[in-house]
Amino acid sequence: MPVFIGIDLGGTELRAAALDERAAILRHAQMPTAAEGGPAAVLDQMAQLVAEVSSGLTPAAIGIGSPGPLDIAAGTVLHAPMLRGWRDVPLARLVAERCGLPARLENDANAAALAEWRLGAGRGLMHMVYVTVSTGIGGGIITDGRLLHGHRSLAGEIGHMMVTDQAVPCACGGRGCWEALASGRALARRAQEAGMRAEGPVTARLVAERAGLGDTMALRLMAEEARYLGLGFTNLLHLYAPQMIVMGGGLSACLPMMEGEITRTVTAHVMPAYRGIPIRVAALGPRAGVIGAALLASQP
Repeated sequence: MPVFIGIDLGGTELRAAALDERAAILRHAQMPTAAEGGPAAVLDQMAQLVAEVSSGLTPAAIGIGSPGPLDIAAGTVLHAPMLRGWRDVPLARLVAERCGLPARLENDANAAALAEWRLGAGRGLMHMVYVTVSTGIGGGIITDGRLLHGHRSLAGEIGHMMVTDQAVPCACGGRGCWEALASGRALARRAQEAGMRAEGPVTARLVAERAGLGDTMALRLMAEEARYLGLGFTNLLHLYAPQMIVMGGGLSACLPMMEGEITRTVTAHVMPAYRGIPIRVAALGPRAGVIGAALLASQP
């Protein structure tokens, strides 16, 4: 039975999984990404995880989902803002050489979009936008029943839509990006600026947990987060006319508490023809990216 390995490279977590030909997960492993260690450190981690999930199996190929922008044809990470030192890294070749298997590269959000479209919340749709909101913001677009790549495979960098003229710096080097305002990192930054205190680091997860307990500051921060997300979703509706927006990533767990404010924001700004499009939590959860990467490896 063919076995395919998926790797999901995130700014916070690195995941790997072995899937069979029916896309059932046989093994899964993960660890915190050595984001500050440079490409060599992360490559060591990838090799370790691949060895762990493929032990005793005979994998046929590896698919890698990576933050972009990427040159997919060359298998190269052009720039990953959330990872230190990641510029012009020939990741597919390096992984193939290290693991002794063919390797293919895809944008991480595209990989997750592929999984949600084929197996998850968007199954059966012709038009879907997948948005991952975690350390950063990424996206994958399904239009007319296929994954949209665009010129040089650079389509879908939705986190870098400019949504404000405020001079809010983004990791990409720009200012006013959606990611700079609505990502988990941005939410944590606003919480720190607002004076939130904790024994450990102030994170987006902490803000969400405190909001769930009724903390006034945290509730205000989550409402602000919902408005920023709603502005971005409005742009996506106008740009791609999806049948559904699927939200994944760590902050997707907070969609129920943000849904009302997101809906109010979208309704206030979107043209009438685009109203009523559902926004759903990703069905495959945090494993969407690694499942999509393995699906990529299984394609001829």
